Amino acid sequence: MTDEPYRYVEAMANRREYVENQLATGSPIVALSYDGGVLFLTVGPERQKVFEIYDRIALGALGHPGDIERLRMIAIEVASTEGFTRSPADVSLRRLTSYSFSPMLKNAFEQVYGPPLLARLLFAELGWKHEPDLFVRLDFDGSLQTSGVGVAREPFGVLAGTRRAMNEMHDFLKTKDLSEPKLSAALELAAQAWGVGTYYSRGEDHREKPTDESISGVLKDALKRNVFEAAVLECGAPEHHAYRPLDSSEVEAVTARYRGSD
Repeated sequence: MTDEPYRYVEAMANRREYVENQLATGSPIVALSYDGGVLFLTVGPERQKVFEIYDRIALGALGHPGDIERLRMIAIEVASTEGFTRSPADVSLRRLTSYSFSPMLKNAFEQVYGPPLLARLLFAELGWKHEPDLFVRLDFDGSLQTSGVGVAREPFGVLAGTRRAMNEMHDFLKTKDLSEPKLSAALELAAQAWGVGTYYSRGEDHREKPTDESISGVLKDALKRNVFEAAVLECGAPEHHAYRPLDSSEVEAVTARYRGSD
């Protein structure tokens, strides 16, 4: 009986390693503020990875499609119930993630006799009136990271299959001027950050920072087989219509830049 705690710790370590390996190849997701709201961008096949949750809240996710869909539906149900029983203005990303999603993911991960949820989530909430936008990342074990807690909020959030890729994407965007760029500039920055994340997801042992040429190469290679998926939460949109997927014409300028021959 004395070794039971150690068996549990070992089981948690093995479980964590298994989930991390399952998520490692997931396509990164970038969300950042621009002068008209919040932009989400990823690259992949036609399967959707960015979703509307509520009036001013959107979600990007990577992982197992079934688990992502389950979590998406739960998020919509929780937010809608809150909005119905109280008011739409009372639906907040902090409440949704801190009191519903984080405990649920933590419980699912720690139940060693049940399957863990194979998903990482990136939520964004459009700032209310003059409030800054909020970005929250949730991991499969319930751990939660909010942009800029205790300091000035960072105007972006990132998601990737590996922790190093997420850290490198974060560091890349930290060096950029993100003072409410135009949508076209935000699309370009998000595409480059995606390229950085993919560069490190494909090779965790990279010691050198990727050059502009290597980021372009990653994007060119990806867009031979995949497409940009992009959506926005728009500040000036009518009530209940903040979320809008971007069509191909709106991302064409960025796509064309990386579609040339090698």
